[in-house]
Amino acid sequence: MTAAPAPDTLRAPLVVEFPFTRSLGPVQSAFLTGLRERTVLGVRADDGRVLVPPVEYDPETAAELRHLVEVGTSGTVTTWAWNHEPRSGQPLPTPFAWVLVRLDGADTALLHALDAPGSDSVRTGMRVRIRWAENRSGTITDIACFEPYESEPADETRDHDGRFADPVTGIVAPARLDYIYTPGRAQTGYLRALAERRTVGERCPSCAKVYVPPRGACPTCGIATTDRVEVGPRGTVTTFCIVNIKAKNAGNDAIEVPYVYAHIALDGAGLALHGRIGGIPYDQVRMGLRVEPVWSDDGRFPDHYRPCGEPDADYDTYKELL
Repeated sequence: MTAAPAPDTLRAPLVVEFPFTRSLGPVQSAFLTGLRERTVLGVRADDGRVLVPPVEYDPETAAELRHLVEVGTSGTVTTWAWNHEPRSGQPLPTPFAWVLVRLDGADTALLHALDAPGSDSVRTGMRVRIRWAENRSGTITDIACFEPYESEPADETRDHDGRFADPVTGIVAPARLDYIYTPGRAQTGYLRALAERRTVGERCPSCAKVYVPPRGACPTCGIATTDRVEVGPRGTVTTFCIVNIKAKNAGNDAIEVPYVYAHIALDGAGLALHGRIGGIPYDQVRMGLRVEPVWSDDGRFPDHYRPCGEPDADYDTYKELL
């Protein structure tokens, strides 16, 4: 049973999302192109095992694998878990089972979804077959799902040269994580202070380091931090990197690339936090640059930091915070 959060507890939905682009070698290219053509390919290891999905190197011996074989489109469920509440982007919009299926002729199992009327209809050892997607493009979603199918297992495999017309050579896989975040005591105090345009950390009673954002306990000493300390608002760039990946700011406006993300030691803090640097060309950002926050339109947090006009800090004043 999950306890309900206190009425004044902060909660917020968070989303981490980005497209992952990768090129495919000869084995993965053949596998995904085969799915587009309603053909499932595995790879045979030196000991005779057939691995599906295929891999380029034997997970036990690290030997290079290139011997492709075609396996069946029916198989046996080796284990499963019921998904009673599918999430956006999952294979089926209605409750389904995640299953590991050992296709006929394979020695390893493939993870996918099973379209079943209910959890009581799923069992280890049941026979299933692939339901192909109507429109296929050379991705794992060319297998729409598995469906129950009564048949006898067939262990036959056929060698395959892996050649197809117009092979798939690369894919873009979306990665997304969305969740509800509930901060603890220390983070709640930090966020409430930001809403007042103040930055508050907490001091360790043993080593006296001021943590910003606070963590509730000192990771070095293992002691709870309860002494709240206001720091900043100005700080020093201790180190930084130039970013060439497109992104948006808090107002959902595109940030011009390249831009700079930096570690910034706020005055009075015992370690640096990270933030975007604006108001200065990216190639003029430097270690020791003195900066100040530029608050978001709603005033809840710093959108970025900009030069404040002070002389650069001496290296000795921030070298311990690198």
